[in-house]
Amino acid sequence: MDEYISFEQIPFGSDNFADNPEPRCPCVLLLDTSGSMAGMPITQLNEGVRTFRQELLSDPLATKRVEVAVVSFGPVNIVSDFHTVPNFHPQELETTGDTPLGDAILTGIDMVNRRKKEYKENGIAYYKPWIILITDGAPTDEWAAAAAAVQKGEANKSFAFFAIGVESANMDILRQISTRSPLKLKGLMFREFFIWLSASMKMVSAKNPGTTINLLPPSGWSEL
Repeated sequence: MDEYISFEQIPFGSDNFADNPEPRCPCVLLLDTSGSMAGMPITQLNEGVRTFRQELLSDPLATKRVEVAVVSFGPVNIVSDFHTVPNFHPQELETTGDTPLGDAILTGIDMVNRRKKEYKENGIAYYKPWIILITDGAPTDEWAAAAAAVQKGEANKSFAFFAIGVESANMDILRQISTRSPLKLKGLMFREFFIWLSASMKMVSAKNPGTTINLLPPSGWSEL
């Protein structure tokens, strides 16, 4: 009975490792906010990120285990560092400059490596981190180092990297960066994509860390 009481006293989705010793499932969103995303694309993207949070909040285990961070580009800006879902409050993204995609990817990888170090130092188990890149254009910076870092990280099973191309995204460059085939978003179906992503994160976070997961097929939101 004492065990039951102490479990119930864990603050809902606390970021504090002492309060919430659940294994963590980190997810970094690298979101293109370049000028070409102005208008309906950025509106739909903001709506999608809010949907992502709402969908995850409906799952009691995911609220304790999934941690979300957001990086926008360009310029590259860490909008939100890692937080459990109840403490993740999506900021309204606005379009600004160019598309420093290479720098954004390296920033995301660095954040994941730093967070994994914090888990290890605190004795917290964790799932393979996810890095999600969403872009509608071509990089305006040097991206070869980022591609090499993605391929090295995937080979070492350090993280899983997913590239999502929107509208006029340069899919050829995304294929050179990502070891998984990049997926093309159908129209501006960000909301549907984030519902798929949240369902996948719920599925992953319900298993034991290290368990092999077959992801849900990306039906409904991606072009074949």
